[in-house]
Amino acid sequence: MNTKRCIITFISLTLLVVVIALISVSVGSAGISVREVFDTITGRSDDMMNNSIIMNIRMPRIIAAILLGGGLALSGYMLQTFFGNPIVGPFVLGISSGAKLTVALAMIYLLKLGRNISATGMVSAAFVGALIAMGFVLIISVKVKNMGILVVCGIMIGYICSAVTDFVVTFADDSNIVNLHNWSMGSLSGMNWQDIRIMAVIILVCFLAAFLCSKPVGAYRLGESYASSMGVNIKALRVTLILISSMLAASVTAFAGPISFVGIAVPHLVGGLIKTSEPKVMIPGVFLGGAVVTLLCDAIARTLFAPTEVSISSVTAVLLVPVVIFIMLKRRDAGRR
Repeated sequence: MNTKRCIITFISLTLLVVVIALISVSVGSAGISVREVFDTITGRSDDMMNNSIIMNIRMPRIIAAILLGGGLALSGYMLQTFFGNPIVGPFVLGISSGAKLTVALAMIYLLKLGRNISATGMVSAAFVGALIAMGFVLIISVKVKNMGILVVCGIMIGYICSAVTDFVVTFADDSNIVNLHNWSMGSLSGMNWQDIRIMAVIILVCFLAAFLCSKPVGAYRLGESYASSMGVNIKALRVTLILISSMLAASVTAFAGPISFVGIAVPHLVGGLIKTSEPKVMIPGVFLGGAVVTLLCDAIARTLFAPTEVSISSVTAVLLVPVVIFIMLKRRDAGRR
């Protein structure tokens, strides 16, 4: 492992997070200078409108992009470790779509009763959906050993969940559809500090759990036989990987809707930068990389066609699909050698 390269990469990713965050706070329908941003954050600004825009609208959204982007990328890394396949992720395997379906059902049911679903309720519903979708993928993986076919099956599960979600939304009340539309397309708008507190607890606990599993994960990546010989409890590790990846994917879907391809592409982009596969380095690196990519894509989604906001999932798809295609072609070429 090249320690100097890793340090430079981590510093660069951290600086990118800070720079993109500052730009995101400043730009928008109401332009705010960087100096005014600093004055507001440090409590020296008397401009109530700017204070409200920064502290109640833009800052929660930026922090959400950092947390959810990092969590989504880490979920993808965990799934790639679990399946030993570089092109799997929560979106491709249908886990995000499963979470989306159960959240949509819970939202519509509670809205019909005249109640709004809480953030905790959304995460719980999403986690159930994520586990159900993951369960189907695991059942298929027992019967199908070809990882390419498994990925296709995961995509089909995602399509089924999305189709059922669209069917449910079609027959929902007009008011329910309005509440569901932006969320179902993938959006970080409407975040508040209560949401941030809940997602921060969930994602940081999952991050800590993943980091504490660095040593057994490193052994597992070298093969189950090797991991067993090193004293790793394979069954417990597999359950841990499933729970961490599902909870991270569920949290992202619950708060922001489905966000595509971040979980697949970011682990490879970060791995290419730091040139190591050691989990103790990859886990924080992937988290930072996911934060950078999601922040950037959200800034583009919010400002490119302002005042109209584009789905963040559309932006991530446009920017990251070429990366995924490159990974698949590289994997194919490696298989031919």
